[in-house]
Amino acid sequence: MQTDFEGYYLDGRTAARQKAVVRITVTGLHISTESGTTHWWPYHEIRQTQGFYNGEPVRLERGESICEVLLVPSAQFFEALNHVVPTQAVQFHGPGRRSRRITIILLCAIGTIGIVAFLYFLGIPAIASRAAPYVPASWEERLGQAIVEHLAPSGRRCHDETRVLAIEKITQILTSSLSKKRYAFRVIVMNDPRVNAYAAPGGYIVISRGLLEMVETPEELAGVLAHELQHIIHQHVTCALLQHASIRLLLAAMAGDANSAMSFGLESARFLATLRYSRGHEEEADREAMKMVLSARIDPRGMITIFEKLRKEGERSLRGPTYLSTHPNIESRIKLFKSLADHSHIVPVALIEGDEWSDIRRLCE
Repeated sequence: MQTDFEGYYLDGRTAARQKAVVRITVTGLHISTESGTTHWWPYHEIRQTQGFYNGEPVRLERGESICEVLLVPSAQFFEALNHVVPTQAVQFHGPGRRSRRITIILLCAIGTIGIVAFLYFLGIPAIASRAAPYVPASWEERLGQAIVEHLAPSGRRCHDETRVLAIEKITQILTSSLSKKRYAFRVIVMNDPRVNAYAAPGGYIVISRGLLEMVETPEELAGVLAHELQHIIHQHVTCALLQHASIRLLLAAMAGDANSAMSFGLESARFLATLRYSRGHEEEADREAMKMVLSARIDPRGMITIFEKLRKEGERSLRGPTYLSTHPNIESRIKLFKSLADHSHIVPVALIEGDEWSDIRRLCE
């Protein structure tokens, strides 16, 4: 292995540079100039200022007030240095080492992206599913309140308390069979002509004026409410929002941080407006909703007819009702409702008399 290299030496006192031979030894560099002088540079006194990139000569310096300079053009200088004194060579960085560092940095970056992608697509959803049951109900209620304030602000709500209470009475009848109620369920009617309904965390359900005008019987409305109630009871909506959120919000939710719930309200409202539940969550909500309707002794035909109306409305419009855009697979769901209803043997009770129901449907007038 070559240990002698040609270079140039500058003494720091004059601008003149002298040809020199640089010898690599175990303890330092031995420099012999063309004028016959010799210099000894211990490794711990040397600092590198150039030579990090390909094609750039190695520049080494020694001293503070009077700075001596050594220039070595050969690219093999670092290889020889690493061969002779590998323990000292770590303080010097050649192009090869820089390339290795760049490769390591790139590999680390790719690894980080992989970890982030894993957390986003697999890790966070799995964590969210397991974490949702341990999120305090009070935190869900604060988040649901913040979402509803953005989705249905006070100026867009229908405020007839008597008629709203009559709708909430249907919700109370539906939930009367629940052995344990985690939330205080609330129904909000929004003055919006589009046919839509949302379930928000913490027990909030928002229905539109368009949906209220479409349903012809309280049993049909009960079918929609039962489905949205199941999304809340089984925390489908909470889980979906936590999957969409960051690890920071997941930890805040587990800790019950109310401020985080309120600050996440606007982003959650935007996400909820376009949320499409998974096929598994939709089927679970459908099955449990029909069980809820039957347990409350509500005529199950109402749940079937409202979804048939939604299907027909979708066939008349290229876009379909807004509700169907976030609750797809309508045909298979109607078949499921009919199958479940055919196996029931209940004697249904009337929810609200006809004249009273006609008055309730004029809630937003």
